[in-house]
Amino acid sequence: MTTVLAGIDFNAPAHEVAQLLIGTVLLVDGVGGRIVETEAYDRADPASHCFTGPSERNGAMFGLPAHAYVYRSYGIHWCLNFVCREEGHGAGVLIRALEPLAGLDRMRERRGTDQLRLLCSGPGKLCQALGVSRLNNAMALAAPPFELIARTGPAELVAGPRIGISKAMEVPWRFGLAGSRFVSRPFR
Repeated sequence: MTTVLAGIDFNAPAHEVAQLLIGTVLLVDGVGGRIVETEAYDRADPASHCFTGPSERNGAMFGLPAHAYVYRSYGIHWCLNFVCREEGHGAGVLIRALEPLAGLDRMRERRGTDQLRLLCSGPGKLCQALGVSRLNNAMALAAPPFELIARTGPAELVAGPRIGISKAMEVPWRFGLAGSRFVSRPFR
């Protein structure tokens, strides 16, 4: 099974994969853009969905690396994670925001807005714009509808505490592209 995509080894620790994903282009059925914000979650992390072990909801996080883990947040929004590390480990990277580049008309229609900055500036918005749902859960990132394209050079990163969680908030595993106006919230 392929675990290296777009020059990134998904067997690496989640916080390393999260940084390497910044600047990578993500497409879902040809719709997407440059990843500008991620968050890492590991098995020893109380904020991680895999902290308490496998369940029906989080089973994909205990599967093969370089696969999608899609879950519903607050019963409203879909969220897309990339599974990393060895099978059975339970770690992943939440894709928090994209700079929209491809399929803009489809994104605008799905999101109901013409404001470019608001199309993918948050994990729920991103999934809505890209048409990601539970149907994409456990799918390989190396096969359609997914496509990952390696970044063309180094990315200048910023890091800070994760947001939207109630445990381990101080862990600085939120990463972003420095100066990007497409992140969900500014970095301090």
